[in-house]
Amino acid sequence: MVFNIKDSERRRTKTEYPRDVKKMEHVWIPMSDGAKLAATIWLPKDAEENPVPAILEYIPYRKNDFTAIRDSARHPYFAGHGYASIRVDIRGSGDSDGILLDEYLKQEHDDALEVLDWIEQQAWSTGSVGMIGKSWGGFNSLQVAARQHRALKAIITLCSTDDRYSDDVHYRGGNILASDMLWWASTMFAYNARPQDPNVVGQSWKENWLDRLENTPPFVEEWVKHQRRDAYWKHGSICEDYSDVDIPVFAVSGWQDGYTDAVFRLLEKLPKESKGLIGPWAHEFPEVATPEPAIGFLQECLRWWDQWLKGEDTGIMDEPKLISWIQDSELPQVSYQSRPGKWVADHAWPSENVSENSLWLTEGKLVSDCKREETISIPSVQEHGFYAGVWCPFGQPGDIAADQRFENGKSVVFTSAPFEETTDLLGHPVFHAELSADQENALIAVRLSDKAPTGESTLISWGMLNLNHLQSHEHPEALVPGKKYQVAVKLDALGQQIPKGHRLELAVSPTYWPQAWPSPKPVTLTIHAGEATRLTLPVRTPQEEDETCGQFDVPETAPVMDKEILRTENRTREVIHDPVNGTWRLEDFSDEGQRKLPSNGLEYGSINKNTFAIAENDPLAARVTCEWELTVGRDDWQTKLETYSDMTSDETNFYIVNTVTAYENEKQVFTKTWKKEIRRDFV
Repeated sequence: MVFNIKDSERRRTKTEYPRDVKKMEHVWIPMSDGAKLAATIWLPKDAEENPVPAILEYIPYRKNDFTAIRDSARHPYFAGHGYASIRVDIRGSGDSDGILLDEYLKQEHDDALEVLDWIEQQAWSTGSVGMIGKSWGGFNSLQVAARQHRALKAIITLCSTDDRYSDDVHYRGGNILASDMLWWASTMFAYNARPQDPNVVGQSWKENWLDRLENTPPFVEEWVKHQRRDAYWKHGSICEDYSDVDIPVFAVSGWQDGYTDAVFRLLEKLPKESKGLIGPWAHEFPEVATPEPAIGFLQECLRWWDQWLKGEDTGIMDEPKLISWIQDSELPQVSYQSRPGKWVADHAWPSENVSENSLWLTEGKLVSDCKREETISIPSVQEHGFYAGVWCPFGQPGDIAADQRFENGKSVVFTSAPFEETTDLLGHPVFHAELSADQENALIAVRLSDKAPTGESTLISWGMLNLNHLQSHEHPEALVPGKKYQVAVKLDALGQQIPKGHRLELAVSPTYWPQAWPSPKPVTLTIHAGEATRLTLPVRTPQEEDETCGQFDVPETAPVMDKEILRTENRTREVIHDPVNGTWRLEDFSDEGQRKLPSNGLEYGSINKNTFAIAENDPLAARVTCEWELTVGRDDWQTKLETYSDMTSDETNFYIVNTVTAYENEKQVFTKTWKKEIRRDFV
């Protein structure tokens, strides 16, 4: 069934609730070491007389300004339906005390347990708590669940992962995710440098600000130190022991999100009460996400919370374990406002509705049986990958991969015959190959595209693998040049319809810049085609139940708080090729605008420019630079931060530079540069 909502019914603002709501601002939650965490709480006005369960969102993104607008749409909504909805800035962020030293530290989890203790003790609390979060908040919801606090009864985790090494913003398939490793680190480098609000914390804001500027490290240094799956990454990865999470988990993502794969693993490994939902969405909440259809996600959250925090039977236990959106075929666009398709239901994962079909490689084709053995040489083209799109789109214009015909001449492509009937795919394609490399260090990147009869090629999945990690991400080994290896590259999960008459294209390359940091020397891969070299596809058989699943309500939110637009948003994304010097550069510019919140007078804005450069035939020319400008202020108190981050390499080392400069009322008050040299470790 195609999910359609009339334009006039796409969003609904709810203003009347079963319970009247009050907002408690600047609430301080004490920690046992003397630190205080800053919180905002929305709860029913009569909660002390009629206690309620609590919902906690626990993130570092500043509740008073940078997330205030989004918080206003969700937290009052939950409170109006009988919950205390609590938004806490983690230690070292916003108005909370301290310094944020890294992602997902034990300190962050320990503090969360103390927050849960505090919630239990409040007069308005029943003692039952749920956690909800997207991205960072989705990560730490899973991680805190693994600590098994008695009050935490269920969580909703959106756009997150169970595996901090293999499936996050730092490394993918054992390769440095060059498109995001430095960018995300530079983002937090700038974010962490923002000051507290003097109107909330008083004159101590300046001392705290200078302390944060001086002592908050560039996270990228620690991330690049750990190039293999060691104890650093195992910490906070619940995949190390799924049994640690013994409460129901609602896992949510979208096909454009960077974290979709985790939903499948969580459903397979977590308690049977857990559920999954995958839409067409980018890295965003499903009630506001693009591409459409957005859904009434807050209503779905309420059903989840009512079931597990209030003990009401909302029917969710009788519903499918996984509801996912099978996307119709679309011609390639770098932005989609909608992705037509259908909701489908599966009662378990792995699903008995999905079977494995194989296609073999021969003479540039994908065929239904193995024809003959042959060898296929795949050389390095360093500029392969510039049209891959953003690894984890947030829904900005230009995020999605362009027509893959731009890329196909820079890789070796195998094309199937036209499909004889329309086919649904749900799950992971896997590329199996027998191959060899001519260098000790090498990677393989694989793209899967839907080729229309008119020639356009739409990227539907991709994957990559550091071949030095064939045996283990924890114990990489040098390759023996010329030796044959058996390789399996799991591509990102997809929910995709391939229409009758369309073809599949499988593209293979030893480079994929800027998604993968290049191998230190140009590599030629040799694929030994035969019985072992094939593409497996997860083919889903349609079910009668699919016709009635996914009957979601219209998206509904609380009234969104007022804002003034001081500077409008702007996005450009340009690929620049200099054929004279043989250089390629991707410049990604995002001005997220500047806003003022009349409720507290705060003004804030951000500008970000990222540049990814490489030279033809020279992997050591790879360079990433990330620049940020952030502003936060009010009236005659104005602050500005400028940061510059840079990452390069030679055959043996990575070189990382980070600089932050801070201004108060246009006067420079601080500047510092960090420089780090880190040895390459089979990357």
